[in-house]
Amino acid sequence: MTNQLPDRDPEETAEWLESLDALIADRGTERAQFIMRSLLQRAGAQSVGVPMVTTTDYVNTIPADQEPVFPGNEEIERRYRAWLRWNAAVMVHRAQRPGIGVGGHISTYAGAATLYEVGFNHFFRGKDHAGGGDQVFFQGHASPGMYARAFLEGRLTEEDLDGFRQEKSRQGHALSSYPHPRLMPEFWEYPTVSMGIGPMNAIYQAQSNRYLHNRGIKDTSHQHVWAFLGDGEMDEPESRGLLQLAANDKLDNLTFVVNCNLQRLDGPVRGNGKIVQELEAFFRGAGWNVIKVLWGREWDELLARDTDHSLVKVMNDTLDGDYQTYKAESGGFVREHFFGQTPQTKELAAHLSDDEVWNLKRGGHDYHKVYAAYKAALDFQGKPTVILAHTVKGYGLGTHFEARNSTHQMKKLTLQDLKDFRTHLRLPISDETLEADPYRPPYYHPGADAPEIRYMMERRAALGGFVPERRSKHTALALPGEKSYDAANRGSGKQHAATTMAFVRLLKDLMRDKGIGQRIVPIIPDEARTFGIDAFFPTAKIYNPNGQNYLSVDRDLVLAYKESISGQIVHAGINEAGSVAAFTAAGTAYATHGEPLIPIYVFYSMFGFQRTGDQFWAAGDQMARGFIIGATAGRTTLTGEGLQHADGHSPLLASTNTAIISYDPAYGYEIGAIVKDGLERMYGGTHPDPNVMYYLTVYNEPIIQPKAPEHMDTEGITRGIYHLQAASIQGPKTQLLASGVAVPWALEAQQILAADWGVAADVWSVTSWTELRRDGLDAEEHAFLHPEQEPRTPYLTQKMAGAEGPVIAVTDYMKAVPDQVRQYLPNDFATLGADGFGFSDTRAAARRYFKIDSHSIVVRALQMLAKTGHVPANAPAQAAQRYDLLNTNAGTTGNAGGDS
Repeated sequence: MTNQLPDRDPEETAEWLESLDALIADRGTERAQFIMRSLLQRAGAQSVGVPMVTTTDYVNTIPADQEPVFPGNEEIERRYRAWLRWNAAVMVHRAQRPGIGVGGHISTYAGAATLYEVGFNHFFRGKDHAGGGDQVFFQGHASPGMYARAFLEGRLTEEDLDGFRQEKSRQGHALSSYPHPRLMPEFWEYPTVSMGIGPMNAIYQAQSNRYLHNRGIKDTSHQHVWAFLGDGEMDEPESRGLLQLAANDKLDNLTFVVNCNLQRLDGPVRGNGKIVQELEAFFRGAGWNVIKVLWGREWDELLARDTDHSLVKVMNDTLDGDYQTYKAESGGFVREHFFGQTPQTKELAAHLSDDEVWNLKRGGHDYHKVYAAYKAALDFQGKPTVILAHTVKGYGLGTHFEARNSTHQMKKLTLQDLKDFRTHLRLPISDETLEADPYRPPYYHPGADAPEIRYMMERRAALGGFVPERRSKHTALALPGEKSYDAANRGSGKQHAATTMAFVRLLKDLMRDKGIGQRIVPIIPDEARTFGIDAFFPTAKIYNPNGQNYLSVDRDLVLAYKESISGQIVHAGINEAGSVAAFTAAGTAYATHGEPLIPIYVFYSMFGFQRTGDQFWAAGDQMARGFIIGATAGRTTLTGEGLQHADGHSPLLASTNTAIISYDPAYGYEIGAIVKDGLERMYGGTHPDPNVMYYLTVYNEPIIQPKAPEHMDTEGITRGIYHLQAASIQGPKTQLLASGVAVPWALEAQQILAADWGVAADVWSVTSWTELRRDGLDAEEHAFLHPEQEPRTPYLTQKMAGAEGPVIAVTDYMKAVPDQVRQYLPNDFATLGADGFGFSDTRAAARRYFKIDSHSIVVRALQMLAKTGHVPANAPAQAAQRYDLLNTNAGTTGNAGGDS
């Protein structure tokens, strides 16, 4: 702050500094902090330009004189922490035994054990706590430590530990590699190893907790969200990109703990810099409370004697790459290269032996310092807190592991490593035992009656039970009756309405339902007006924990923008990643809180799975439930927006996620049937697999929405296909399969084929190409594995049994979408699709360009019929000429209505 400015009166400066030193000595650091804040505030009021202090010295944020008394028995906790570290390392090591070799990570938990254990012993509340359980996002690579603790707690056996990463071959005694709730649904709650997703989801989990509280669904005022992250992980844009939300919402129920071991997976995070200082500035600038835990208590005496701040200056100036090197060397090396930088610091450490220098711990390994930071984080109000804890990766594992660049990839220990580690941890395991089978060193458990284990269990009982633990029992919901679907079933009469609007009308009715209306959570990025959801603003209101404290510019309008503390709509702004994080938190509330929410995330379809597919994968892993609505879908319906907005592939991307049930409905009544099916499956309490997300693509092209057929084929709609309209004439047969916005084109093609060519075409609405394919694959798999049984016929094959003539499949997506089902039909099969990049133009021109319009369907059907002699050989050429097929300007399919 001062090195760029001249000091015109050093004597006066010295007097001010002496006064501050005297204040601290006489009144303590807390009083000094208040005086300094008061001076800065007065300086600002007097227009004295004082820069924002974004970084502080490289020392602990909490002074030694402000540390609370550590309430636990540190000696007991230290003993079983040693057992945890041994069992975690041995579990990974044994997983590398000959014939297994499944990998694992040893060093992350070794360096973070204290950070976790202080939390387990004193802070993390289980689900039986009177105030409700905390939500803890564990760092993915630290999972061995959580398994090691569960082993000491009696939740896992030795056989379970030996099943690490062998989920099928050791079924019944298997442990997933990382936190995967879908793989261990009673243990893990949050999938975190896809780095960057944990920080986002933790922020929105904290927001969701407040949302539940402010809307009166559940009292979450005593629940806290903890996210354990790596300093290398903070390079991910997702890790930092949503920090402002936590600050704006004043989420003081959220604490990030960043394990700053200064290393990524391959080497230093900032070898030539200081990642702790960078993160301090970043978080402080984003509005967070920052607590640095850099040095253990052994440094307190040295820092107290550092009257000229020479030691602090060395700490400030030392680069991360050097700090890493120091912990890979020796006490003598640290004395020479760290303390030896100035005569003053050399003298400070002169009374310490090399062993004592080596034992000057980093703050993240000190129970007292970590406890003080956690308590301060919980006590702090009005802001989220980040704790930046300085640690050593591979701490205690020996010279082959500690702080080495390669330590993240090291999976096993040598015999000597095992002996040294055993000695360092003071475990009663003999050399002979280790030498007997170096690939299978023993786990250590002193028995349930050991005082250390009793202490551990007492601490967990006092805090409300085990962590992590996942429970899926929840409040039952009364699902809507048929009346809620009336609007969807009666069509739009003479009025044109896009399927987006048909869905919004259905959503409006569902939100009025007494049983589930208040449980619905509409989630939108900054496109509510595009989707017609702005109609919800005045009544449902937009959730804002600060309310609406300004005079709205559109307050006199019927559809005024209204924010409220108890608002129902989660409006994430221009922020698809945040929207999916909000969706995940709401969609898993049934397990996290035992209170189901029904998230309905509506977004530009192009910016869904293409942009946030990894998050949807994590949502599936976390067993989220809800509806994902890809609005303004398709490659040609968005007209003027062009390439970057033209979605021709989202159903394919969605199909890669097994937890996604994907639909491409054409009409409002199809949407009603699908939504009803989804509600019953996810929240009805009877389906064997409710942990799915329903993905519906909807369009912005207005059409006449027909009434539901009198004998609506609900099963066909929900399973993927139904017979929409039979041919009205006799003649050569063909089958037109279409989905979504393409169904009206197929109906128009049906009329043209009949009127101009005497061809009898049946039209089928395919609501889900993906579900038809999955059903077909299931039938093939069953036949493969049970050759002694009669093969099951795929649903699509059953449905179209007896359907004569070639099949023409058409969608507003690329050809690969309908090609998913080609193998399940014996008919000749042709696909029309919008392959390639999108562009800006009229709908009619775009569809003619891609050859997916009504006349293209006609020509393609005639080509297929001509091959078999059912129409004259020259009919296709005549049709192509008649309809001017190669002329983009000759297209007529679709209309110009609908907003982009």
